[in-house]
Amino acid sequence: MRAVAMAESFEQHRSHLLSVAYRLTGSVADAEDAVQDAWFRLDNTDPDSIGDLRAWLTTVVGRLCLDRLKSAAVRREKYVGQWLPEPIVTPLAGTTPPDPLEQVVRNEDNRLAALVVLDTLTPTQRIAFVLHDGFGVPFDEVARILDIEVPAARQLASRGRRAAADAPPPPSAREHEHAVQQLIAAIATGNLDTVIVALHPDARMIGDAGGTTRTAINVIAGPDKFARFFLGLVHLYGEQALMSLEPALVNGELGFLNHGSAGDDTHQGFPGRVLGITVRDGRVWAAYDMANPAKLGGVRLPSDPPE
Repeated sequence: MRAVAMAESFEQHRSHLLSVAYRLTGSVADAEDAVQDAWFRLDNTDPDSIGDLRAWLTTVVGRLCLDRLKSAAVRREKYVGQWLPEPIVTPLAGTTPPDPLEQVVRNEDNRLAALVVLDTLTPTQRIAFVLHDGFGVPFDEVARILDIEVPAARQLASRGRRAAADAPPPPSAREHEHAVQQLIAAIATGNLDTVIVALHPDARMIGDAGGTTRTAINVIAGPDKFARFFLGLVHLYGEQALMSLEPALVNGELGFLNHGSAGDDTHQGFPGRVLGITVRDGRVWAAYDMANPAKLGGVRLPSDPPE
């Protein structure tokens, strides 16, 4: 009975732990693995030695994620092209029963724009900033996790805080949706100037395929280059480039699951991918083409394309 009670207590904290782990790693797979490993550690710990279960589990997940962040940093050194977080893709209307990952992306700190900025931090900066500023872990505990002195932990968090300030503030859902719809409608016209009008002056496109398929290797900066890139995709892949888009929530904001296309005699085929979008000042500021299949484990939509 004691084991059952412990398991029930752990489940009450699962969504919180997933949110901690996902924001620390930017990886759905790593987040789910870290939470599962935290359960194994809890199952082998005397419950009477734990005062605050939520705090204890948060600290354990923090330590586990530090190891995963260090491993990811090594992988990034040989990664082909740009590195983006793993998206969490859920239906516009939600799932029944609710998927635990849906709870994770209700936190605005898990928007793609915010996670992309976190990916610029070192593993120790990210741990210090996210655990302290995001989840209220005291600096003395952060210092123990990182095996450093408390002043050093404060300094790491401060650096992370300054970097995080570069992320654009979240717009309202209505503003975001309007900007996204304007962009898709503009691309459908095939007119360069119309697409440029729908874009922020600092617009950029970031692709992440890890060398598995075609996307932009480098960041495409500026509305003119952004517009030409997307219009070029429509020319290359045909109308399927737009028709295969299924509206969905990408990290809690309107984006698209692209089911891909087999191609035809005139146009090339392309594999499925996720398109995330960030809006700033009422226009599309960034688009994220996430096409590496190894990073699409957080897609919680039916696999078949819509009718």
